[in-house]
Amino acid sequence: MGIKGVFDLEKQYAFYGAYHRHRVNVLMHTLFVWPLFFSFLVLFYFTPPICSLFFIAPPKCFLTSHGLLLNFGFFLALLYAVTYVCLDRKAGSLAALLCLACWVGSSLLAQQLGFSLAWKFFLASQVICWAGQSIGHGVFEKRAPSDNMAQAFVMAPFFVLLEVLQTTCGYEPYPGFNRGVTGKIEAEIEQWQSKTPSKKAA
Repeated sequence: MGIKGVFDLEKQYAFYGAYHRHRVNVLMHTLFVWPLFFSFLVLFYFTPPICSLFFIAPPKCFLTSHGLLLNFGFFLALLYAVTYVCLDRKAGSLAALLCLACWVGSSLLAQQLGFSLAWKFFLASQVICWAGQSIGHGVFEKRAPSDNMAQAFVMAPFFVLLEVLQTTCGYEPYPGFNRGVTGKIEAEIEQWQSKTPSKKAA
């Protein structure tokens, strides 16, 4: 998939939506996707500042004086934020603010926990959140999650937020977006069902 395909919001969101149709599965992802992102940032707080890789002392500023390091966690949050704004200016800006809030919150939590407890927090969060999503797919959706890694690790937080905005206030990035997505989801589901062997009665 080329760069243009990656930023085709309607196509990407329809593909995600085809795997998340059952209300309980949607709820599971709403509850657990952002905490997964947050827990990664907690762990990444302990990576060295990027400038130190070039043997440059970290600059002293307001951020560093409060323990907010410009390390891998910061640049991961920044990458996510920029990606979301590129996908949709309005919802993406809100998602970008959430990414920034997660970075600040995870940094402050990591400072309090220290590496030993932060690692345990990360591991427990990952187990709980992935288990919840697996139950959503296996028990309720009855369809395995997509093996698209970009969907699983990059797009999912934004799509969860977009789904919440659609449900609560009928938001759509542009007129006709929801209609277009619905049509693509139905087409993808039909294609999947045509490839799935029907269960014959015993």
